[in-house]
Amino acid sequence: MKPAITAVILLLMGFACSLRAAGLPASPATGPLRVHPDNPRYFMDASGKIVYLTAAHTWANLQEIGVTDPPPVFDYGRYLQFLTGHNHNFIRLWRWETPRDIEKDKIVRYCTPHPWMRSGPGTSWDGKPKFDLEKFDEAYFKRMRERIDAARVRGIYVSVMLFEGWVLQLANWDGHPLNASNNINGINGDPDGDGRGIEIMVRPLPPGVEKIQKAYVQKVVETVNDMDNVLYEIANEAGPHSTDWQYELIDFVRSLERDRPKQHLVGMTFQYKYGSNTNLFNSPADWVSPNSDSATGVYNYRDNPPPGDGKKIVLSDTDHLWGIGGDRVWVWKTFLRGLHPIWMDPYDDLTRWGPVPPGGEDTRKNLGYTLTYAQRINLKDMTPQNSLASTAYCLAAPGSEYLVYQPASGPFSVKLVAGTYGYEWFNPGAGKVDSSGTLKAGGGNQSFSPPFDGDAVLYLRKSGPSH
Repeated sequence: MKPAITAVILLLMGFACSLRAAGLPASPATGPLRVHPDNPRYFMDASGKIVYLTAAHTWANLQEIGVTDPPPVFDYGRYLQFLTGHNHNFIRLWRWETPRDIEKDKIVRYCTPHPWMRSGPGTSWDGKPKFDLEKFDEAYFKRMRERIDAARVRGIYVSVMLFEGWVLQLANWDGHPLNASNNINGINGDPDGDGRGIEIMVRPLPPGVEKIQKAYVQKVVETVNDMDNVLYEIANEAGPHSTDWQYELIDFVRSLERDRPKQHLVGMTFQYKYGSNTNLFNSPADWVSPNSDSATGVYNYRDNPPPGDGKKIVLSDTDHLWGIGGDRVWVWKTFLRGLHPIWMDPYDDLTRWGPVPPGGEDTRKNLGYTLTYAQRINLKDMTPQNSLASTAYCLAAPGSEYLVYQPASGPFSVKLVAGTYGYEWFNPGAGKVDSSGTLKAGGGNQSFSPPFDGDAVLYLRKSGPSH
């Protein structure tokens, strides 16, 4: 059999195997993850294998959140099945800090459980016993551990969200455990009395708050340190006022794990409102989730994502770009720029923060398709190479492998090293390989025309031994 034909058969067999595997429970996640030394845009597992993360995550995946009291029970087992069915391998494990919450939409939401016992004496703003901030609710941490382990078995990595800063700015402080009226420990997280409580994320912290927060972080670390599939996120969308506080907590988490069996990567996410991506990229965090600056185009993670440069691993999360938004075009653009696309998914909409947008299922599927390709190609050697494709969306190891995305339609060109290549056309809208074969290319720009209408993915691998 000719080498060129052998190469394309192997290429197609690899894709078929990947499709058969999609939706089935993956091998257990191994770790802890590290930044890959050869391609620091990506992670590396315990075996040295490069790891690309992509996901649809939802708010109620750790605590129950809903519009009834008590809120409906979240079916976590069904959720994990949903994730593996879409070939996803990551979630943010959300924390919500208030047991009864009222936002600008005037919808009352309830949340349980929480890290501390509600033992009283006395009642909180929601009419239930006050929190004792010196006594942990062991059921909360048991649930955290069990859910992380259940994800591990299915090959899913979990970012443990330690704090939630959005609620302090846009919801009611009245229900927060660190509100003086809701705890028996004399902790007042709002010493200026403006009804916001953002002081609990601003250095210097109000009296007693640092002790409570660090004891909680230590408890989380003690609970999950021995687990392979853990990452940490300091806080979801805590404002720019939180910068010094987040930097210190990143260092604190590392200090807690320094002499423990395992050390895990720590992330920092967009600082709502008016936060600067510079604060993220200058931080001591291992990975970041920025927001999109479409006005200047410097950080246009929505429409024209900047290529990952390896200074930080970038989990580009639609939660910080739209809230709820993003489609398959965004997914592929993000992937082809050396980033990790993460999608905020309303899922079953129990939280009433928004229904699944039109095209949501298509977006979910395409997240999984990118993971299929990431696990097939030699991602370790591939970097964003905008100049090699007229579409400007190209991951490549020049002369060896090219993955190109055409976000519009019609012909485009790719600058190739001369040789024989196996190729395939993948149709993201249909979710299938449309056609494949071999081609001989001279050096320089080669023209390609997708065999179907709409956006398209072209995969090229130079003939030779299969990876």
